[in-house]
Amino acid sequence: MSDYNYSIEAKNVNKIFYKKSKEVKALIDFNIQIKRGSIHGLLGPNGAGKSTFINILAGLVKKNSGTVNICGINIDTDAKLSKFKIGIVPQELNIDPFFSPVELLELQAGLYGISKRNRKTEEILHNLKLTEQRNAYARTLSGGMRRRLLIAKALVHSPEMLILDEPTAGVDIDIRSSVWNYIRLINSKGTTICLTTHYLEEAENLCDSISIINFGKKLIEDTKVNLLNIITSKTVSFIITNDYNIPKELEKFNPIKKGSKLTLKYDKNKTNLKSIIDILNNNQIDFKEINTFESDLEDVFLKLIKTNDTTN
Repeated sequence: MSDYNYSIEAKNVNKIFYKKSKEVKALIDFNIQIKRGSIHGLLGPNGAGKSTFINILAGLVKKNSGTVNICGINIDTDAKLSKFKIGIVPQELNIDPFFSPVELLELQAGLYGISKRNRKTEEILHNLKLTEQRNAYARTLSGGMRRRLLIAKALVHSPEMLILDEPTAGVDIDIRSSVWNYIRLINSKGTTICLTTHYLEEAENLCDSISIINFGKKLIEDTKVNLLNIITSKTVSFIITNDYNIPKELEKFNPIKKGSKLTLKYDKNKTNLKSIIDILNNNQIDFKEINTFESDLEDVFLKLIKTNDTTN
C-alpha cells in the first residue's frame, strides 16, 4: 500500500449544474478529510451534495474546481489508478437481471484484470450470505440480496477504500445487522469505509468520524464522540412514590409532572445529577426509579441542519 494519511482528501471542491439555464451549486468550497483506516459517515438531507461528491470520486461527474486525492492519488493526474483504489456501492440497484451473482463477480474481477487464482468470489459470496443464491438469476433476488450483491461487486478488486451510498436501504433488520458486521470486518482488515446513510442509528453504531453537509457546504467534520458532545442537554426521569409539589429549585429544569413520573432537563456542563437528587431529598420527595437519557446523533444532526436552513 502507498504512503498516505487520508484515504479521501478534498480541498475547495466546487460543482455547478445548469437546469433550464439556472445555475445550481451542488458543492461550494467543499473540504473533507477521511482518515486512513476509519469508518466515516457523510450525512445530510436529500439534495445536500452527498451523491454529487461520490460521483466525482467515481469519475462520473467532473468538478469545476478544487483538488481531490484518493489514497494519495490525484484524480485529475492519475484517474485510472485512483479508481482502482476505491470500490463504490451505488444507491441504485443497477444489476444485470440475467446474470447470476457468481457470474457478475467473475465478470467484475475480469474487468479489473484479476487472475482467476487471485479471485475471492466464493469468499465474498459467503461473507455476504449469498452462497445459496450464487447461481440464481439476479432478477430473482430480493432487494436486500441485490443490495448485498452490489457490495460484493465493489469488493472484488480488494480496494483500499470502500464507499457505500445508503448500504442498507431496503434491507430488513437481520440483514442490516449482518451487513454492519461485514463492514466492521473489512474495516478491521485495513479497508477505509465512507458511508452515506439516512439511518442515523447506523452512523452512530458504525462511524468513527462524521461530516455533515447541507446546501453543498460542509457544516462540521469531527469525531463521533465530539459531535455527540455538541448538545449538552440531558433528560432525567424519576418515579415518585409520595405526594409532592414541584420545588422552586426545580423550575429551571423545565419539570413535567405526569402521574408518578417527574421529568427534568438539565445542562450536563452546568448541573450534575447529584445536585438534582439532593433537591428531591431536601424536599422529602421519595423516588424508586431513575432513568437518564443522553442526546444522540439525530439530535446533533437536526440542530445543525436547522441552524443552517435559517441562514440560507
